[in-house]
Amino acid sequence: MIDSTTGKKNSGDVDREKNEIVTELDEEARKKLEVIQTLLEPCDRSTYGQKLKDAAEKLGKSKRTVQRLVKKWEEEGLAGLTATKRSDKGNHRINDELQKFILKTYQEGNKGSKRITPKQVFLRTKAKAQELGIKAPSHMTVYRIINPLIEKKKQATSIRSPVWRGSQLSVKTRAGQDISVEYSNHVWQCDHTRVDVLLVDKYGELLTRPWLTTVIDTYSRCIMGINLGFDAPSSNVVALALRHAILPKNYGSVYGLHEEWGTYGVPKHFYTDGGKDFRSNHLNQIGVQLGFVCHLRDRPSEGGIVERPFKTFNTELFSTLPGYTGSNVQERPEEAEKKASLTLQNLERKLVRYIVDNYNQRLDARMGDQTRYQRWESGLIAAPDAIAIRDLDICLMKQTRRRIQRGGYIQFENLMYRGEYLAGYAGETVVLRYEPRDITEVLVYRKEGNKEVFLAHAYAQNLETETISLDEAKVSSRKVREAGKTISNRSILEEIRDRSLFTPPDKKTRKERQKEEQAELLANKRFSHTKTSDELDEEEGVSLSTRETPQVEVFDYEELQDDYGF
Repeated sequence: MIDSTTGKKNSGDVDREKNEIVTELDEEARKKLEVIQTLLEPCDRSTYGQKLKDAAEKLGKSKRTVQRLVKKWEEEGLAGLTATKRSDKGNHRINDELQKFILKTYQEGNKGSKRITPKQVFLRTKAKAQELGIKAPSHMTVYRIINPLIEKKKQATSIRSPVWRGSQLSVKTRAGQDISVEYSNHVWQCDHTRVDVLLVDKYGELLTRPWLTTVIDTYSRCIMGINLGFDAPSSNVVALALRHAILPKNYGSVYGLHEEWGTYGVPKHFYTDGGKDFRSNHLNQIGVQLGFVCHLRDRPSEGGIVERPFKTFNTELFSTLPGYTGSNVQERPEEAEKKASLTLQNLERKLVRYIVDNYNQRLDARMGDQTRYQRWESGLIAAPDAIAIRDLDICLMKQTRRRIQRGGYIQFENLMYRGEYLAGYAGETVVLRYEPRDITEVLVYRKEGNKEVFLAHAYAQNLETETISLDEAKVSSRKVREAGKTISNRSILEEIRDRSLFTPPDKKTRKERQKEEQAELLANKRFSHTKTSDELDEEEGVSLSTRETPQVEVFDYEELQDDYGF
């Protein structure tokens, strides 16, 4: 008993506690006793150190814990080897509100087709604890709270859930680091491929095959963003694909989408191969500004997650389109060039619809009953932070250098730009950052040491209300130059407008084209033949016998000589 005056235990109680005799030891206590007895045997210092190490390994505890067991045995005897039971055993010593949050998070996260892992529950609990301003529980405490729900779910179904069973998905970097993929937007991967479809321009003239760059979330295998264009792989192309993946995506009715491309956010890690475009300072700078780390793959074989979709695109989408060339150039179909009729814009619309309505909505092979998009959505720790589009423009737009002309004008891609306050920097070289899909506006930066300082927005003169891509501007400049006209903003705009009204002719077979060419040759021969007057008269129905001979006046040369005195 505790004395009310002193607040200490009575001596009789202390004696009774010391006189308690342990008559039976459990298996764990006997194991501890055997280890302690070996440590109490006399030996030198080095031998004792080895015995202590072996004892710690045998009990699965640290050396310091084993030393405390020996001391406790010396003070309390066998009673010191028996584990004391806590009065609150079975209860979780965490905030009630947090405990309810853990149970609700797990239950809501596994409703219907949703799936959430214990690891994700722990991470969300940690974020909730920070929000409440209290200490976060350990991952083991969280697991103990949701374990009854896990066991109940196991008993209710005979199917093994692959969510947290088996090995943890991880990627290995070239630097030797193993990154465990634990949630959505944790690790993104990126790669390029050449699309096996020949494209044409708006005039119907044959171009070439475009490049496709994809960004994929490793956890869900969901495609986060793409970039489709004729530019070869580079850090600028990767930046444009990243920009598309990070931003929320909105598409008009012209795409005919039935679902939404709802993925967006910023990754924690960006995992790629060792290509030059992925090792650039430009990409590392983007990572620093946006808060993710760039990693290179340890081996090429570890790129299956990002490379596998290319094969799916090829077999299910590209092979069904006109102008498909196949992956083997030597076995290219003969009609590939003849049937090519898609523009880059046409292909982009078909690809976006396939990704949004088909690929991202398919069941994930590892989950069985959950689509890639559902897995991405359920795998989020919290709602992704939306980044201002202007911040991404500064980080991800293409850039080039130009000199400011008198009056604050700048010439770029045969277009003339002007911005406020630029006249005072005439003669200086500045950096232009721009969006290739619309170059009517550029951002002007001045290089100061190792930094770029923003100066002004510059707009293409007389094109403020228009939208012109970089490719359109290049094609228009070439057309205007071929026409022998002076290239200016107005001439380029007029050429683009005329081209937008142009309707490409229907594709014709070789036999149809040969017949048209032969008919045209016959027509040219008919009109090029010079006919005599008799042939013309015969065609007009005039007979040679009935044709009148014109009257001709004849003069006598000698009479004229006498009359005029020659």
